[in-house]
Amino acid sequence: MTQTSDQLAARPPGRPRSERADKAIVDATLAILAEEGGVAGVSIEAVAARAGVGKTTIYRRWPNKEALIIDALAALKEPIAEPRGESVREDLIVWAQALIADKTQKKRVDCYWSILSSAERYPELMDRFNREVIEPRREVMRKVLRRGIATGELRPDLDIELALWILTGAMAHRARAVGAGPVPEDFAERVVDELIAGLGRPSP
Repeated sequence: MTQTSDQLAARPPGRPRSERADKAIVDATLAILAEEGGVAGVSIEAVAARAGVGKTTIYRRWPNKEALIIDALAALKEPIAEPRGESVREDLIVWAQALIADKTQKKRVDCYWSILSSAERYPELMDRFNREVIEPRREVMRKVLRRGIATGELRPDLDIELALWILTGAMAHRARAVGAGPVPEDFAERVVDELIAGLGRPSP
């Protein structure tokens, strides 16, 4: 079928992106990060070879290896559901469950540790990772906590940043605890309930 001039005009310039190629490139980047133990082990050449694509295919999508690594790590993160807004408790439980899922998969943990181990050598990459991958997720929960203060579900003097560290720390530590066994299904719910018991507005 012949394309109309309007259809041709709507097509973005250049070759159309291939989802299969994108996935192969991202998967190759993550595999190298996990196996080589750091950012230094990642190169465009190595990623291209493992993904079975040419270097120009990667450069058409990402300007450098740092941008590629950031997008690959973002793809690893467990999607966080948009808060439903029915209660702070329910929204925090959903977030905590996503954190546990994120921290219990070996591939994800290996990649995160490889980035952390490279933080001193690549401070700009680490700053970008925090800014583009971590902070947007944390901001979702900041909004939930601010809403809880506004509705009276949480104390008006709540330290939001400290509350975030308490919750994320509990999830991350339990998920990676050596010898502790699988994370109980109700662990996130129990932690959130204990947290809210301490952060909730005192009874008059």
